[in-house]
Amino acid sequence: MTHQVHAFEPPERFVAGTVGEPGDRTFYLQARGGGRVISVALEKVQVSLLAEKLEELLLEASKRFGVTLPEEPLLAVHDNEPLDTPVDEEFRVGTLGLAFDVDTSTVVIEAIEAGEPEPDLIGESLGDEDDDDDDDDDEPDDDLDRLRVRLTPDATRAFIDRARRVVAAGRPPCPLCGQPLDPAGHLCPRHNGYHR
Repeated sequence: MTHQVHAFEPPERFVAGTVGEPGDRTFYLQARGGGRVISVALEKVQVSLLAEKLEELLLEASKRFGVTLPEEPLLAVHDNEPLDTPVDEEFRVGTLGLAFDVDTSTVVIEAIEAGEPEPDLIGESLGDEDDDDDDDDDEPDDDLDRLRVRLTPDATRAFIDRARRVVAAGRPPCPLCGQPLDPAGHLCPRHNGYHR
């Protein structure tokens, strides 16, 4: 089976967003460009970790390569609009890969479809080329669809800001146990299971 690589280099828009009510939200990465919109589903923790790792990647690029980074996202790239509709899930993300392209000073994000990759492929860098290895270990991963976007540092900072706001917009945490509070009530383990 052939795979599809949905490449947006650069996208007109690349955002994290949700569909549904807090407590029952589905998280998406959505890229738009060239007259097409691609939406891929992922978990809340993946969105949170993506924002965290992108922040670390920008700081490392600044230290190692002297890339000038914006402190705050520019208002021109600040995006508070909802996801483009209809939101049709292209695939569910299993692996996220990040890289910094020194030649173009851009961040490359690759979302790879959930599948059954070989254990040694997990965590592999985007920039790694095939070593003169005649093994067919890469075969399972080659059949997985991908979403690849290339962002400027400004656009990356705006993505991080929005992703953090999207994650934080869910149910507030219980001040005692940290679990999400439901509107109908919360059985807090710190209260021995009694409603408060």
